[in-house]
Amino acid sequence: MKGIARRSKLMLIFTAAFLAGVIVLVSTFVINAQDWAFKRANLHIYSSGQIVSAGKIFDRNGKVLAQTVDGEREYSDSKTVRRATLHAVGDLEGFIATGAHTTFRSELTGYSFFNGVYDLKKNGAGNDITLTIDSDLCTTALNALGNRKGAVGVYNYKTGEILCMVSTPTYDPENKPDDIDSDTSGKYDGIYLNRFLSGVFTPGSTFKVVTAISAIENIADINLRTFKCNGSYQTSTGEVRCNGVHGNINFGQALSKSCNSAFACIAEELGNEKLTQTAEQLGFNQRITVDGVKVTKSFLDLSEAVSVDRGWAGIGQYTTLANPCQMMTVMGAIANGGSAATPKIIKEDNALSSIAVQKLEYMSSDTANTIAKMMRDNVLNQYGEWRFPELEFAGKTGTAEVADGDPHSWFVGFSQREDLPLAVVVVVENGGEGISAAAPIANKVMQAAAK
Repeated sequence: MKGIARRSKLMLIFTAAFLAGVIVLVSTFVINAQDWAFKRANLHIYSSGQIVSAGKIFDRNGKVLAQTVDGEREYSDSKTVRRATLHAVGDLEGFIATGAHTTFRSELTGYSFFNGVYDLKKNGAGNDITLTIDSDLCTTALNALGNRKGAVGVYNYKTGEILCMVSTPTYDPENKPDDIDSDTSGKYDGIYLNRFLSGVFTPGSTFKVVTAISAIENIADINLRTFKCNGSYQTSTGEVRCNGVHGNINFGQALSKSCNSAFACIAEELGNEKLTQTAEQLGFNQRITVDGVKVTKSFLDLSEAVSVDRGWAGIGQYTTLANPCQMMTVMGAIANGGSAATPKIIKEDNALSSIAVQKLEYMSSDTANTIAKMMRDNVLNQYGEWRFPELEFAGKTGTAEVADGDPHSWFVGFSQREDLPLAVVVVVENGGEGISAAAPIANKVMQAAAK
């Protein structure tokens, strides 16, 4: 009997070990199956490390941006379109991590957990996807940026559809320069980075919109205040220099004239906690996603900021960093009464079902309407309506001082036309003044979008 009992125990141990092994095997398969399927050695998908077998990628107007022809992956027939849409479509090696070829590779290849890439092998093609971008609009943005580094984004704040997403520097994926990885001149710096989704930049005076929103929500008599600008503002711990001598101005004029003195004063009164609270309410220090693509967080940290630091932060300097996509959604929320649709890049296709519009609740309608009027006044009273003809534009420029080189040039804004519910963001690295570099690009792209 004892022998039988010992054998029974051994059988139970062996059975338990076997079951544990099965569980480990199945778990490992579940966790790693997709990664295994997309190993570069999988010749059903890759050739020489490049994806070759996948469905077509279309723009919103049905133009082919990438497709497989006779076992080779091909891009658009237009070199300019290829360059303009590179960061949206992605390269074949996967260096551009946010491109469709990498982000939506499962959908493009028809991969499934149970069948792997069997359907791709059987049918010779994966699933087609349609992006929300307009390749012609992206081309306009690329031409407007020229040889400068930067990003341009336009989206419909009611539907969330991104119509334009351009990042420079870029290259022609069908004629990739041989010296990209060996260049030391800096012209290719960050070339695989989608600056619109993954870049962060000192925002300069565009952040004054955030400070203004915080003032509207936390300082009851802000619209009755008068600020005196003598060319600088003296905080309790240091001086914040202004970009001019504006004399006595009210709150609205402070935004139109982009007065550093006034906004440093406002930031000092708000304090670290309230200014941070508003920034986070508007998406700073949080991550949004674009159809599963993670957007780099905008950043504001005032945990160790003294008065002068907070003054500089209130005008978009100090350690403040902003992501173009996130700033664009703030513009959409202002235009749309306080909430905006979450940006999306997938329009419609056979593999991905239409994603329901999700809202980002950023501020009250009263606050949104107040800041929208102030930004409209910026155009009417400061920048000039002639710079943005027939757009009914509201906006804010930014000239962000950086440690190396000329300031970054920013423009953020939106159209108030009912038939043109679009928000725009433009960043030109080391471009100089926002009104001279970024604003004209915003106008060109929005004029093209309005046609």
